[in-house]
Amino acid sequence: MHRIHHPSEPRDDLPVVRIPVDRHQLAKRRWRGEAEDGTVFGFDLEVPLRHGQVVRVEADRQYRIEQAPESCLRIPLGGPEESARIGWSVGNLHFQAAFGADAVLVMDDLAVRQMLEREGIPHERVVRVFEPAAQVGHSHGHGHSHPQDPGHPADHGHGHGHDHDDGPTAAHGPHALSPAED
Repeated sequence: MHRIHHPSEPRDDLPVVRIPVDRHQLAKRRWRGEAEDGTVFGFDLEVPLRHGQVVRVEADRQYRIEQAPESCLRIPLGGPEESARIGWSVGNLHFQAAFGADAVLVMDDLAVRQMLEREGIPHERVVRVFEPAAQVGHSHGHGHSHPQDPGHPADHGHGHGHDHDDGPTAAHGPHALSPAED
């Protein structure tokens, strides 16, 4: 088994052997994978890999990560107001999304489809490699306190509070934005 700690530099002069992997596995830092030629890899990474990265170069071949395409919803963007409404609507469901110049790409999920249909937002199902950016921070307003200091009481919070629609179509997942593949 080959242990991989970081990606390698790709070479244009070598054939590629694919290491097929799904998006959820690829998001992990530690995992095992098998290339199409049967070579086994153990991944122990500081940062998760991305689709298309080469992880090993040998004299006669290179091994490249190939993320499996998955069913997604492509939502075309209109003007600034329509784009903002789409971003707010998708973001309110807390689903990962990839934002491109002319479309938003999200996972094909019943909650998203129902929201898009309810709001009359045009969309189409597509099969793509879905690559949302890494998770960004988010807080739901959990307060904290400070050591006693004149003029700064120790028992106050520094958060913001907000409500969520936790009905049957609500979903809570990582928040991420990145360019869509178009």
